[in-house]
Amino acid sequence: MNEDDKRQLKSDADDIMDSESLFNAISSIIESTRSSIVKAVNTTIVHAYYNIGRYIVEFEQNGDNRAVYGSRLLENLSVKLSQRFGKGFSIQNLRNMRQFYYSYSQIRQTPSSESPKLFTLSWSHYLKLMRIDNPDERQFYEIEATNNNWSLRELERQYDSSLYERLALSRNKEEVKRLAKEGQIIEKPADLIKDPYILEFVGLESKASYTESDLENKLIDNLQSFLLELGKGFMFVGRQYRITFSEDHFYVDLVFYNRFLRAFFLIDLKRGKLRHQDIGQMQMYVNYFDREIKTDDENPSVGLLLCADKNDAIVQYTLPADNNNIFAGKYMTYLPDKESLKKLLSDNIK
Repeated sequence: MNEDDKRQLKSDADDIMDSESLFNAISSIIESTRSSIVKAVNTTIVHAYYNIGRYIVEFEQNGDNRAVYGSRLLENLSVKLSQRFGKGFSIQNLRNMRQFYYSYSQIRQTPSSESPKLFTLSWSHYLKLMRIDNPDERQFYEIEATNNNWSLRELERQYDSSLYERLALSRNKEEVKRLAKEGQIIEKPADLIKDPYILEFVGLESKASYTESDLENKLIDNLQSFLLELGKGFMFVGRQYRITFSEDHFYVDLVFYNRFLRAFFLIDLKRGKLRHQDIGQMQMYVNYFDREIKTDDENPSVGLLLCADKNDAIVQYTLPADNNNIFAGKYMTYLPDKESLKKLLSDNIK
């Protein structure tokens, strides 16, 4: 061990001054290792299932792309594999493996026809993904699930709430292609904006009437779900943030910070129709944060008015033509009609 290594070892030892710190440090290593092992096992299983699907398809096609399906092929194969390897090889699971290969072979095939180099999610994730017919949409959700470490439940929620369509509707044809290839890239405030925002998790759909305070309380109660809906890089700062001018007090409903934009993100909730006065008030909030709160190395603050109903013309003509930081978005307290959004997206990008 050279002198530099000894100095580094002493420095590391000085950082761990008591047994509790030592225990926490070792625990962190073990937990990280276990997580890596689980991920590696999942990845290996997915690769194996892809190859099993490939062999089944190649056998059925007999090497010349002519289907020669045996009516009892999967049944016999299931019996033999189960006898040797135990559970996991039911007829339905073998069908899933075959479909998995069909879904991914065209976009993931390597020159040697071996399994693709990168499968990053669990088999449960891919069971969901391979049932998405649109390959661009499927690839988007795979990228986002990987980059954001979505659980299966989070993936299902984002798909059910039509995240892909909601992001794509605000983009031109080339940006939609980029969305499918790279996922959601955050370069400017508009990249974070969705329309509509889906807030079905607040449980207010069946309530005949509710106030803005009711909605705010439900969002705070379900903060983890709301952060997932807002998107990447959001951190909660506070609620009912007070701004005072002389003796006049104003309150920003919700304040977040986005680490990708390096900017404050202010949200005001509007139960009814959005008015031009609401937009002017948000402009005041943003100006205050830019002049009094943000530091010189941070980017201009962003304002989002979440409303149950909005008139795009009012938004367009109230805000300056060069506006890049104040947005209005409609919110829904129920899941949208996915097929309607798909059709709307298809019509927009033709």
